[in-house]
Amino acid sequence: MKLGYFGINVGPCSDPDVAAPVARAAEAAGYDSLWTGEHVVLPDPQAPPSPAPPEMPFLDPAVSLGFLAAETERVLLATGIVILPQRNPVVLAKEFATVDRLSKGRLVLGVAAGYLEAEFQALGADFANRGALTDEYIAAIRTLWTEEKPVFHGDTVHFEGIQSRPLPVQQPHPLIVVGGQSPPALRRAQREGNGWYGFALDLEGTERCLRGLEEAAKAVERPSELGSLEISVTPVPGPIDRDTARRYEDLGVDRLVLMPLAGDAEGLVALVEKSAEELGT
Repeated sequence: MKLGYFGINVGPCSDPDVAAPVARAAEAAGYDSLWTGEHVVLPDPQAPPSPAPPEMPFLDPAVSLGFLAAETERVLLATGIVILPQRNPVVLAKEFATVDRLSKGRLVLGVAAGYLEAEFQALGADFANRGALTDEYIAAIRTLWTEEKPVFHGDTVHFEGIQSRPLPVQQPHPLIVVGGQSPPALRRAQREGNGWYGFALDLEGTERCLRGLEEAAKAVERPSELGSLEISVTPVPGPIDRDTARRYEDLGVDRLVLMPLAGDAEGLVALVEKSAEELGT
């Protein structure tokens, strides 16, 4: 079972003097990946379905991963996730191609459609059509990352006669992971994703989503070039012992992305090392 660390730009790790030693410790302990979260803004006051209090600090994912690229050498640098329909896909393609270049080919781009309407309103983004925009933006980004002469004409994104260089290091492009638990998100993962990411899922929720992915595979055609769908899951907060990790693995999970969001640098480093030792990275 691969291990990742979620929240390397959130809460305590919004402080670079915390994020850097935690990232180095995770790499040394055998974690394969570091994952950012994203909320540009949070509703104030907090109300469902908002996942965090409005004062919770979230650093920008691309900037954070660029910083961590200089602090690490091997570990993958992943977004878990970027809320894609809130972004300009041409700008985002440039930002994360830059991360892939600075990290020498270690980017994993996780994307999802989002769910906080107040956040979309603050950004002037189209909440009602976020699913269709997510599909179109993935296609536009993939075009910019792979074509020598990129041409794209969608419903909202149009470009030709342009270049966006440098291209990512990874060929044909960095892995694209699709997050979300709704039926449209699961179909999107099967149709567009190298992987699927499930956030804050217990064993029962993970099993439910994996059944949903199986149903989605019957409904959409998966391009052969995407290969098998890699499954990454962040469990609900709390300690994960070896037996629990094995139960996730038995369900079909390839990577557990652990979420220790509380503590200072020393405490988080200790948690990283303890988890690696207990789970056997």
